[in-house]
Amino acid sequence: MAARGVEQAVQEWVERIRDSDMPVFGRTVQEVRLVTEDDMASAGRLSRVILQDVALTTKVLKLANSVVFNPSHQNVSTVSRAIVVLGFDLVGQIVLSIHLIDALLSGGRRDRVVTEMARCFHAAVQARTAAEAKGSKAAEEVFIAALLGQVGEMAFWCFGGHQAEELDAALRERPEEKPEEIQLELLGFRLRNLTAALAREWQLGPLVESVAEPHAHPGDEELAITNGYRLATAVENGWETPAARAALVKYAEFAGRSLKELTGELALNAAEAARVAAQFGAEEAARLIPVPLSGGLVDIDAEVAELADPAPDPLLQLKILRDLSMLLAGRPSLNDVLQLVLEGIYRGLGMSRAVFALQSADRSRLVGKVALGRDAERLTAHFTFPLDGRPGEIINMIFSRNQPYWLRGEMPENLRIDRLQNVTGRNDGMLAPIVASGRVIGVFYADRSPSNPPDEETWQGFLHFVQQASLSFEHVAARASRK
Repeated sequence: MAARGVEQAVQEWVERIRDSDMPVFGRTVQEVRLVTEDDMASAGRLSRVILQDVALTTKVLKLANSVVFNPSHQNVSTVSRAIVVLGFDLVGQIVLSIHLIDALLSGGRRDRVVTEMARCFHAAVQARTAAEAKGSKAAEEVFIAALLGQVGEMAFWCFGGHQAEELDAALRERPEEKPEEIQLELLGFRLRNLTAALAREWQLGPLVESVAEPHAHPGDEELAITNGYRLATAVENGWETPAARAALVKYAEFAGRSLKELTGELALNAAEAARVAAQFGAEEAARLIPVPLSGGLVDIDAEVAELADPAPDPLLQLKILRDLSMLLAGRPSLNDVLQLVLEGIYRGLGMSRAVFALQSADRSRLVGKVALGRDAERLTAHFTFPLDGRPGEIINMIFSRNQPYWLRGEMPENLRIDRLQNVTGRNDGMLAPIVASGRVIGVFYADRSPSNPPDEETWQGFLHFVQQASLSFEHVAARASRK
């Protein structure tokens, strides 16, 4: 295809992603850019942009204390301090990267997105080390550029629709062919062209553009990223393969260090990449990064829990219960009541996840309606169980016995939890029925990270919130019957 045709095809995809698929991210880019590109802007303005989002604040602080961005281990407990320690521009780049990763994990060919993302995180940490070995003063910039260096590939797999499905099938059917040639044949452009175009559209930096569209005489920063990607890709099938060995040799040659000296450090880098991916909120990608045994164990669950789980807040519990009483004094909708109770369980009790599920109209199923916490959309979509009277099955038992259950990580006797376990991925958690007019109509479910299991006080708080939900449903139903 002629160069003009390639440019047009790429631009059409840029416009589609910008206007239809990721408009919220585009506005976020503009908001952050207005601050970071304003020479008169203060650290306070950037702080306020971050502090508007509790989850974003937590991620920024976690990353500001990580080895990758803060090797001197200066304690960072506030956003203002993070900007002082890391620098105004770097914090802005971290914020954009967090938002971009969140946007790209929203759907599409999720397996492809997560695989690319895992490779990017691994490459970013290895590229940073390579840049430092060459004496670069821009190691953090190299990290960010490598992290965003496959943004076109990830955006396509996320939002490509049927074309993404067709390309995925072709890549699987023709493994002997170069992926870029298949991309050109089916799409009219290579995905790295889309990366370069999106980098320009979102002003992700010249280093991202130059890596996506390499020139004849790349500098050390570009070469550090190239070596990072080569190594991250090669070790995906194991650190002992011939391809991995060849990539390690090239990396060592570029860094100017002996392979024996580097091997241990690169293994530790892989472990650090998994930790950083979890800290960015990319849990699935973190689990795909190949960490050799010499890199040490990485507790992804603990990293994600520390990042994502709210701390128990007794004052917030009281406030939500008070707000619920005030709400019921008026004419609330069931949705308002539900949202308030669910927030009380999630934020007030400090749970990892909380779900509300309701019996279907024909009473044949329990169907997830709303969830808060980690992977909430996926959990809501899959939290569906048949009410088929299966003996000993926990959801059927809740409906037949009007009884709550606290699963503590052990397989309970005379109780079957396999269906629940398939959906939640856990054998612990708390469940309690919602009762209206003496009949079970729904269920609340909540769990917390195994590293911070709930205690008796949490259990009693959970039961209290569910009881309030039942009373609220009764109240709303009674008011409706009087009309």
